[in-house]
Amino acid sequence: MAASGAGGARAGGGAWFSALALGVTFLKCLLIPAYHSTDFEVHRNWLAITHSLPISQWYYESTSEWTLDYPPFFAWFEYVLSHVAKYVDEEMLNVRHLNYFSSRTLLFQRFSVIFTDALFVYAVHECCKCIDGKRASKELTETPTFILSVLLLWNFGLLIVDHIHFQYNGFLFGLMLLSIARLFQKRPMEGAFLFATLLHFKHIYLYVAPAYGVYLLRSYCFISNKPDGSVQWSSFSFVRVFSLGLIVFLVSAFSLGPFLALNQLPQLFSRLFPFKRGLCHAYWAPNFWALYNAVDKALSVIGLELNLLDPNKIPKAAMTSGLVQQFEHTVLPSVTPLATLICTLIAMLPSVFCLWFKPQGPRGFLRCLVLCALSAFMFGWHVHEKAVLLAVLPMSLLSVEKAGDASIFLILTTTGHYSLFPLLFTAPELPIKILLMLLFTIYSVFSLKTLFRKEKALLNWTETLYLLGLVPLEVCCELLFPLTSWKLKYPFVPLLLTSGYCAVGIAYAWLRLCCSVLLGHPGGGKTKRN
Repeated sequence: MAASGAGGARAGGGAWFSALALGVTFLKCLLIPAYHSTDFEVHRNWLAITHSLPISQWYYESTSEWTLDYPPFFAWFEYVLSHVAKYVDEEMLNVRHLNYFSSRTLLFQRFSVIFTDALFVYAVHECCKCIDGKRASKELTETPTFILSVLLLWNFGLLIVDHIHFQYNGFLFGLMLLSIARLFQKRPMEGAFLFATLLHFKHIYLYVAPAYGVYLLRSYCFISNKPDGSVQWSSFSFVRVFSLGLIVFLVSAFSLGPFLALNQLPQLFSRLFPFKRGLCHAYWAPNFWALYNAVDKALSVIGLELNLLDPNKIPKAAMTSGLVQQFEHTVLPSVTPLATLICTLIAMLPSVFCLWFKPQGPRGFLRCLVLCALSAFMFGWHVHEKAVLLAVLPMSLLSVEKAGDASIFLILTTTGHYSLFPLLFTAPELPIKILLMLLFTIYSVFSLKTLFRKEKALLNWTETLYLLGLVPLEVCCELLFPLTSWKLKYPFVPLLLTSGYCAVGIAYAWLRLCCSVLLGHPGGGKTKRN
């Protein structure tokens, strides 16, 4: 740990941390009967594919529309799970049993997520060792370590995405957080190995690969700096570069080797990168393209009302539903995958530039990682709304050390979490998601406010009003809009309002974090009172 001030947190630290972990595990168990999305069937189908078919057919099988589209390590993960599943309900492992469901299948899949979350719990424990303990308090609940543990273990977004909606993000984020912890602990080879492994479990983590690549090259492969902090080119270590390259090569060979031998890499990559799916996911992620879509929707509605557009030439899906994969723009120009890639890379450049030319150690790397994740979220192609967690979770580590970062965290987390609400659209889950988010948000605000009570207010009045605006937005979308005649004519409006409103907050958090990096204010610009 960076400092020894968190004595209160350390005394009996194993007890309180275990209590937090067991408490959230109990909550996860209570959520087992809750609604589950089509992702439940997706993963059941992947269990069946990997269990009943040879490896040569894994990435060709298409009996179900939910084809295998994760990297090989995740396919092997499903394969291992399937050999446990056969003792629970062997019928779930039949590829032709589409949409198969049983109580035993439900229990197995739910508990498989809960069990694999053990890696996430361990990673959180390791991350807590990396937190600066200068703000130690006599009260255990006011220490950075305790607050961080709650923010990560009880993260609202991860709870509803994994344990209601259904996915396996917990152990994947566990790998990422453990990788980050190893870099903080000056164990870069382990950190590189963990991240390389993570990429072959789920390729969405490519979003943050630039941060890893630049940081390891700058801080590990160059052994020393000049007195002014600039890179000492003569200190470049070919041995260290070779070591990192060997790790990446071996992990990739182990993952992709069998498919290379089968001459199936083109097929595998076509599954991993399906650019034909369209600019936006079924639920619009609250990013720049959500705002772009909202403007297009508004212009098309105005154009129709003023008879400036021909209704027969407007794509039906564009005007009747937001829940489509292939979104067709009516007024604004269509966006290509290449355009989103260029925008994403440009958005990432400032943080990567600062990581190279103004290195600030592991915390500078972590800040760059969050910015890379947010940049990809803001401008990427076919971004899933759940990808906001890729920025929210690592941002939690920064939030307990600097007041400015805490401020950005509150805005990013609150808007990002609320943007996940459309994932749970069934009536029984409405009070659950509202209650869980309220509890997490209230705890986040008051715990960080207490931690930084000697600093300026974490949120100014404009930011506070914006966040409070989520309340009338929820009332409008869930209670008022369904009662109007617009429900049938413009069913996309609640989704448009949610995505557009949240996109503003996430864009604002991204801009503030960019400014803090470029202007050299690690804490986001908040200063202490005199």
